[in-house]
Amino acid sequence: MTDYAAIVARYHMQLSEALDRFEYSHRKIQSLKTDPALLGDETLETWESFSSRFSRVVDLFLSKYARAKVLENDPGFRGTLRDHVNQAEKLGILTDASEWMALRELRNIEAHTYEDDLERFLEQLRAASPRVLLLKSVLQSGRMTP
Repeated sequence: MTDYAAIVARYHMQLSEALDRFEYSHRKIQSLKTDPALLGDETLETWESFSSRFSRVVDLFLSKYARAKVLENDPGFRGTLRDHVNQAEKLGILTDASEWMALRELRNIEAHTYEDDLERFLEQLRAASPRVLLLKSVLQSGRMTP
């Protein structure tokens, strides 16, 4: 039998560490410009780190932590990631499945962003980051819903 409590605990730790790194990157990008014409190598590297950490947190939360919490509640549950996210919303693990799927889509856009829309992408990431950072206080408090 799978020990979902242990799996959830492991993902909780990984997610907490990823959130610490994401929060650090979030602080660094607050005053950075988003216009690609104004981004030097160092600034672009900072944005890329932030984007990567955003993606990691969203992926860990949805694909690992929330999925494990759903399976901890119902080990027989089967379905797609969307099914797990919807079930996580029903269980109170997250508050808005559609919003979290939109954050995941933003994470997916990262792999296909070209300089034409880089500025808009960076602005979207910056705007979405406070929602992702809410996970940190939720995990620390033991509440279920970010």
